[in-house]
Amino acid sequence: MIWPILKTMKTTIGSKRFTVNFPEERESMPDNYRGMLRLDMNTCISCSACAIICPNKTITMVDVVTAKGVKKMPQIGIERCLFCALCEEVCPPKCLTLTKNYDYEVYDKRELLKNPADLE
Repeated sequence: MIWPILKTMKTTIGSKRFTVNFPEERESMPDNYRGMLRLDMNTCISCSACAIICPNKTITMVDVVTAKGVKKMPQIGIERCLFCALCEEVCPPKCLTLTKNYDYEVYDKRELLKNPADLE
């Protein structure tokens, strides 16, 4: 009676790896995956539409010194982000986009507050 169980365990355990060696190997994400936000600081027009539409008020506009002067750009608190993509949809120049990056681990919660320069 135990022989069929052992035979099943042998084929199940030895057939395929179920994990990857992270961070050397990464899983491929589906096309509709919503990961870390990316900001193109050169095309941002400081409209604040992303901050206004954000349901969790995760996005705040901060002053950033650029070659063209001081501009308001989005600062994002990843710890509160729902990854709903409303900010991406409402952005007129499409400078704020969601990537497939799922690497969020940090030792200090304050590191989850991403300045505009951190989002490039």
